[in-house]
Amino acid sequence: MSELKEALSKEYYKEPAPIPQSDSPFASMMERFRFAADILDLDEGVFQYLSTPEKVVMVAIPVTMDDGRIEVFEGYRVIHNSILGPSKGGIRYAEDVHLDEVKALAAWMTWKCACVNVPFGGAKGGVRVDPKKLSMPELERLTRRYTTNMFEVFGPDRDIPAPDMNTNEQIMAWIMDAYSMKSHKNDTAVVTGKPIILGGSKGRREATGRGVITTTLAALNKLKISPSDASIVVQGFGNVGSVSAQLIYEQGAKIIAISDVSGGYYNKNGIDIPKAIHYSQTNGYSLEGFDGAEKISNKDLLELECDVLIPAAKEDQIDKDNAGKIRAKIIAEGANGPVTANADKILEENGIMVIPDILANAGGVTVSYFEWVQDRHGYFWTEERVNRRLNRMMREAFDNLFTVSEKYSITLRQAAYVYSIDRVATTLKLRGIYA
Repeated sequence: MSELKEALSKEYYKEPAPIPQSDSPFASMMERFRFAADILDLDEGVFQYLSTPEKVVMVAIPVTMDDGRIEVFEGYRVIHNSILGPSKGGIRYAEDVHLDEVKALAAWMTWKCACVNVPFGGAKGGVRVDPKKLSMPELERLTRRYTTNMFEVFGPDRDIPAPDMNTNEQIMAWIMDAYSMKSHKNDTAVVTGKPIILGGSKGRREATGRGVITTTLAALNKLKISPSDASIVVQGFGNVGSVSAQLIYEQGAKIIAISDVSGGYYNKNGIDIPKAIHYSQTNGYSLEGFDGAEKISNKDLLELECDVLIPAAKEDQIDKDNAGKIRAKIIAEGANGPVTANADKILEENGIMVIPDILANAGGVTVSYFEWVQDRHGYFWTEERVNRRLNRMMREAFDNLFTVSEKYSITLRQAAYVYSIDRVATTLKLRGIYA
């Protein structure tokens, strides 16, 4: 159980924690949403509809602690939109989870699913708790009670949770089991990100990083740059960053810099990525002391001259203050919200192509969709088939956005919002508003 508890301290698919301030990821998203709505001449009523969550659920989660006392935790689930299909989104356990954050991330999921043509709407959940302070039995009781309280919200045809910050396969397994006990049948499709033995999908752990690289390769092709001639900088060396680095390294690219919380590591001749991954894994998932490159600051890493910069760490890494110093030809947003809205114009004026987060890192939700499909059919695919279908969907999504960007003479980010909002709004008009 110690290995499991250690795993809980690691982030599964990290997403930003927006707060309602002018430079927050949520504020950035809303600014981009308004821009796309203006291009589409979106009806004000439709704009308000798509800006407002369909359902907001708050629950009290009483848990009997190991010492016999009762603690009550606060849980949330926000369904932003279900026009395209059942809502989809992760559940995070964190002390600073708040309702505004969950609302923001739920909206983000709506646009992300629409962007890659996955037939899901957007949702997000959270529990205000520090899971590292709970024992495994306490964590299990918390998860099962949260699931029971959300029984009328969750469902394979209604709302499908997944892992997020500080949640993992084991927690998804508890959710699946608690829901199944309540529904009196094995509902494996109620949640994704499960262990493979319980209906999880092969290829899911690498899916987000694989999507980042599939879209990066498509962008390099548009700029007529061969992967074998490309220089790459990767900020962040967690799941997304390390997988992205490994996959583009296998394409013959030269990764000249990587980083994690210990700092940046630069080698103009290229870093041996398999060596770096092995070092990190055997060094407590830290690059501290890595001798395959010289130590640099995170600020210097972002400003290195390169063909591709992959920010796969935290939000708000590139803003109006440093955007003019970025010397990459392409930015592929492995993290959510690494570029603030006030930096967009600067990057555009400098001719930098930005592959937006709602496309670049949508590989995770795409393979979550594959998992749901496999569970519904009771037939599971090989990893090769999962990867092949993921690559195809991500390439098609990139091509769709590139076409929209050329049609309106806008950036790929603006095109992503235009395409996604138009898809949801068109579906809403066709379905109509039930009264």
